Amino acid sequence: MTPVHFAFSSAFLLGLTGLAFHRTHLLSALLCLEGMMLSLFIALSLWTLQLDTTNFSTAPMLLLAFSACEASAGLALLVATARTHGTDRLQSLNLLQC
Repeated sequence: MTPVHFAFSSAFLLGLTGLAFHRTHLLSALLCLEGMMLSLFIALSLWTLQLDTTNFSTAPMLLLAFSACEASAGLALLVATARTHGTDRLQSLNLLQC
Protein backbone atom coordinates (compact mmCIF):
# COMPACT_ATOMS: atom_id res chain seq x y z
CA MET A 1 0.00 0.00 0.00
CA THR A 2 1.47 3.30 -1.06
CA PRO A 3 1.46 6.29 1.28
CA VAL A 4 -1.13 8.03 -0.88
CA HIS A 5 -3.52 5.08 -0.64
CA PHE A 6 -2.89 4.87 3.08
CA ALA A 7 -3.64 8.58 3.52
CA PHE A 8 -6.98 8.41 1.71
CA SER A 9 -7.96 5.15 3.38
CA SER A 10 -7.20 6.61 6.80
CA ALA A 11 -9.09 9.83 5.94
CA PHE A 12 -12.13 7.76 5.00
CA LEU A 13 -11.88 5.64 8.14
CA LEU A 14 -11.47 8.72 10.34
CA GLY A 15 -14.66 10.15 8.84
CA LEU A 16 -16.42 6.85 9.40
CA THR A 17 -15.34 6.61 13.03
CA GLY A 18 -16.31 10.23 13.59
CA LEU A 19 -19.73 9.48 12.16
CA ALA A 20 -20.10 6.37 14.30
CA PHE A 21 -18.85 7.69 17.63
CA HIS A 22 -19.34 11.48 17.61
CA ARG A 23 -23.08 11.77 17.02
CA THR A 24 -24.08 14.66 19.24
CA HIS A 25 -24.99 17.24 16.60
CA LEU A 26 -26.43 16.82 13.13
CA LEU A 27 -23.89 19.27 11.75
CA SER A 28 -20.94 17.15 12.93
CA ALA A 29 -22.49 14.08 11.30
CA LEU A 30 -22.88 15.99 8.04
CA LEU A 31 -19.26 17.16 8.21
CA CYS A 32 -18.08 13.59 8.71
CA LEU A 33 -20.11 12.50 5.68
CA GLU A 34 -18.60 15.28 3.59
CA GLY A 35 -15.10 14.29 4.66
CA MET A 36 -15.80 10.72 3.63
CA MET A 37 -17.14 11.83 0.25
CA LEU A 38 -14.15 14.12 -0.32
CA SER A 39 -11.67 11.32 0.37
CA LEU A 40 -13.65 9.01 -1.95
CA PHE A 41 -13.66 11.65 -4.69
CA ILE A 42 -9.91 12.25 -4.51
CA ALA A 43 -9.15 8.51 -4.32
CA LEU A 44 -11.40 7.78 -7.29
CA SER A 45 -9.82 10.63 -9.27
CA LEU A 46 -6.32 9.34 -8.57
CA TRP A 47 -7.39 5.81 -9.44
CA THR A 48 -8.75 7.03 -12.77
CA LEU A 49 -5.50 8.87 -13.49
CA GLN A 50 -3.39 5.85 -12.58
CA LEU A 51 -5.36 3.50 -14.84
CA ASP A 52 -4.99 5.98 -17.70
CA THR A 53 -8.27 4.97 -19.33
CA THR A 54 -11.21 7.05 -20.41
CA ASN A 55 -13.81 4.48 -19.33
CA PHE A 56 -13.82 5.62 -15.71
CA SER A 57 -13.27 9.34 -16.31
CA THR A 58 -16.90 10.25 -15.60
CA ALA A 59 -17.06 8.36 -12.28
CA PRO A 60 -15.43 11.12 -10.14
CA MET A 61 -17.75 13.76 -11.58
CA LEU A 62 -20.78 11.56 -10.96
CA LEU A 63 -19.65 11.00 -7.37
CA LEU A 64 -19.16 14.75 -6.94
CA ALA A 65 -22.68 15.40 -8.25
CA PHE A 66 -24.16 12.90 -5.80
CA SER A 67 -22.08 14.42 -3.02
CA ALA A 68 -23.46 17.87 -3.78
CA CYS A 69 -27.02 16.51 -3.74
CA GLU A 70 -26.34 14.77 -0.43
CA ALA A 71 -24.93 17.96 1.05
CA SER A 72 -27.90 20.06 -0.03
CA ALA A 73 -30.39 17.51 1.32
CA GLY A 74 -28.46 17.34 4.60
CA LEU A 75 -28.42 21.11 4.99
CA ALA A 76 -32.14 21.27 4.24
CA LEU A 77 -32.78 18.69 6.94
CA LEU A 78 -30.54 20.63 9.32
CA VAL A 79 -32.46 23.85 8.76
CA ALA A 80 -35.83 22.09 9.07
CA THR A 81 -34.74 20.37 12.28
CA ALA A 82 -33.38 23.58 13.76
CA ARG A 83 -36.63 25.38 12.99
CA THR A 84 -38.97 22.74 14.38
CA HIS A 85 -36.97 21.52 17.38
CA GLY A 86 -34.85 24.58 18.14
CA THR A 87 -31.59 22.61 18.15
CA ASP A 88 -29.56 20.27 15.98
CA ARG A 89 -28.73 17.81 18.75
CA LEU A 90 -29.51 14.26 17.72
CA GLN A 91 -30.68 13.26 21.21
CA SER A 92 -33.62 15.68 20.97
CA LEU A 93 -34.95 13.97 17.84
CA ASN A 94 -37.53 11.25 18.35
CA LEU A 95 -38.76 9.25 15.38
CA LEU A 96 -41.88 8.12 17.21
CA GLN A 97 -43.23 11.69 17.36
CA CYS A 98 -43.24 12.19 13.62
